[in-house]
Amino acid sequence: MFLAATAVVLGYGSGLSNEATRLYTVIVLTGLAMGIRNATVRKLAVRDLTTTVLTLTLTGLAADSSLAGGNPGWVRRTASVGAMSTGAAAGAWLLDYSLALVLALGALVSAGWATAAFVGVAPDGRAG
Repeated sequence: MFLAATAVVLGYGSGLSNEATRLYTVIVLTGLAMGIRNATVRKLAVRDLTTTVLTLTLTGLAADSSLAGGNPGWVRRTASVGAMSTGAAAGAWLLDYSLALVLALGALVSAGWATAAFVGVAPDGRAG
C-alpha cells in the first residue's frame, strides 16, 4: 500500500494538494497501509507497542509510575515511546525533501519488519 501511495505521489511536490483525486487516493492508500500495520501489531500481541494509541503507553507509564506503586515495564514502554517519536521526527524531517521518499521508506521498514515477523525473528534477534 505504501508503495502504491509512493507511485501516486512521484513527481508531485507541494502541488499534490491541488489535485483532489490524487490527494484522496494517497490518503486512502496510506490509511489502508496503517490499518494493516495495526492489525498486524495486534495479531503479534507485542506488549506496550500501541502504534495508534501512543497515549495509552504514556498513560501506562504514569499510572504505573513509582509514585503510583511501581512500574515493571517502564524500560519497554519508554523505548516504545522513544522509537515512535524518533520515527515521527525522521518522517517529518524527510517531508522537507519528498513525500514519495517518506512513503517509500515507510514501505521498506514495514516490509523488513513483516519479513522478520514472518520468518519468526524476535525483536532481540533470537529465532522464534
